[in-house]
Amino acid sequence: MKTRIPVARPDLGEAEWQAVRRVIESGWVTQGPMVAEFERAMADFCESEEAVAVSSCTTALHLSLLAAGIGPGDEVIVPSMSFIATANVVHHAGAVPVFAEVDPDTYNLDLDDAATRITPRTRAIILVHQLGLPADIDGFTRLAGDAGLVLIEDAACAIGSRYRGRPIGAHGSHVCFSFHPRKLITTGDGGMIVVRRSDQADLLRRLRQHGMSVPDTVRHASDRVVRESYQEVGYNYRLTDIQAAVGREQLRRLPALLVRRRELAARYDQALAGHSVIATPIVPDDCEWNVQTYTVRLAGFGADRRDGVMQAMLDRGIATRPGVMTAHREPAYAARGVSLPVSEEASDRSLVLPLFSQMVDRDVDQVVTALRESVARA
Repeated sequence: MKTRIPVARPDLGEAEWQAVRRVIESGWVTQGPMVAEFERAMADFCESEEAVAVSSCTTALHLSLLAAGIGPGDEVIVPSMSFIATANVVHHAGAVPVFAEVDPDTYNLDLDDAATRITPRTRAIILVHQLGLPADIDGFTRLAGDAGLVLIEDAACAIGSRYRGRPIGAHGSHVCFSFHPRKLITTGDGGMIVVRRSDQADLLRRLRQHGMSVPDTVRHASDRVVRESYQEVGYNYRLTDIQAAVGREQLRRLPALLVRRRELAARYDQALAGHSVIATPIVPDDCEWNVQTYTVRLAGFGADRRDGVMQAMLDRGIATRPGVMTAHREPAYAARGVSLPVSEEASDRSLVLPLFSQMVDRDVDQVVTALRESVARA
């Protein structure tokens, strides 16, 4: 059945297509000057010094771990309640992901529980801003500093969110963003690493392009023969100029997209306020949320009953999604025998509702009616 209201939808306009045409006409369809322009715009938006464009947030996290020297024998603390890529990148680096609990109100990594997971082998913490809601950056910065750990931010969903008055990306280094189609802005797929030190940016740019010492833009623009060298084992993690052109236009439109998403979230909040079963998202006072993913909690529900609500809504033409997965219960990691009851309950009772900038008020009203009736019959 073709759903009438999807969970999310990319917002692409004529400006993006015109930008793509300009890039194609310029001849720079792979990695060229538009990538550098997008990087500069992203660094400025995040109030940071540098930004490095890559092929996805997964590759951004992987390169950040490698740049920090994380490797075999090391442990990295991660939330289990996150998309599985957060744990996978630790494995890709040769290290061991150590799962920690989340705060049941925000779904973000629990500071006290994470502290108990630190061992002599712990080298880093990946702090996820889950669903775009800023995590406790100050608390984890202190914890990481006291323990001598690297703090990497998984900000896949958090572009446009703010923590204590500053944008996500402004507080630390190695802050990794996603431009997947379900995110607020998209490049089809892609990612960005926001960093503070130019030497780290230089290293990341080499690693994303096979370890090449001289980028394509320099070699192709030179009137002299330039020979590159490869002093590190690198990867093909590049973002193309076509993707960067789309991302640059999307970034220009981000403020307006944020306004509309917050309007839609406010309508959901008002319509669902005071319901005996359905609880709306909790946003701490020191955070400004970009409303990347609007997720409600169903009190007293488990995964099966929640899934029944999802099916009932889908039967009415409304797509939803289950709450954020828990990686430790997936076959890839289940053999470790980890138990995280807070994360498990939070995942099983949560439900993602449709929210995208092209929605109109009556769409929200239709979703709310269907949700109320589906919950009442579950």
